[in-house]
Amino acid sequence: MIGSILRYAVGIWFSKIFKLDFPWGTFTVNLIGCLLIGLIFGFSEKQNWLNDNWRIFLTIGFCGGFTTFSSFAYENISMLQHQNYSGFFLYTIGSVLLGLLAVWGGLLISKI
Repeated sequence: MIGSILRYAVGIWFSKIFKLDFPWGTFTVNLIGCLLIGLIFGFSEKQNWLNDNWRIFLTIGFCGGFTTFSSFAYENISMLQHQNYSGFFLYTIGSVLLGLLAVWGGLLISKI
């Protein structure tokens, strides 16, 4: 619930700042969530500072509520329906590639 509320707040904030035909709120929360999952898993493995219950709560609970694949999918379909093909490709490829890099970056940061 906490992650979902925060995601909604970020989405509202971004929609007020960016009046573009691109879903910046969802894009941002998904990348932040990927980074957080990498950090949480990396630090919990390295320093053993989280038990399994806390790691599951933070990754599946908080990050799972904070990030959103369903909004990502809907926004992509909406861009296709509005023939925004460049936005669709940038959003899809950018989300996947940058999301993977964010998780990897979180794991690397935790090893420092």
